[in-house]
Amino acid sequence: MSNFFLYLTSILLIMAGLAAILYKRNLIKIVIALNILEAGVNLLFITLGYRPGGTAPIFTMAPELEGLSMVLPTPQALILTNIVIGFATTALMLTFAVLTHRHNDTMDIRNLRGVESND
Repeated sequence: MSNFFLYLTSILLIMAGLAAILYKRNLIKIVIALNILEAGVNLLFITLGYRPGGTAPIFTMAPELEGLSMVLPTPQALILTNIVIGFATTALMLTFAVLTHRHNDTMDIRNLRGVESND
């Protein structure tokens, strides 16, 4: 039953992140929404790699023990890589937001210079 709540939480985080990306106009809020979306995807991958009663994949006496169920190490490695990449992209997006504010004096994406209005 706990897997259901993890799946539900990850789907809610992904949906909240997507909704905020689509409807928010402030650059900082868009960066935060991308981080929420990333957290939802990370939680989903970790939940998919979970095995009930599983042991850590780094275990020295694993060949001697029969019937040992191990957790998949691949999603864990991918999530660690995704966390590092997410940190770097967040820093880059925040740098672009600061530079955009410095040159346009606004954080609203509708009021940026050089952006045509679709109204």
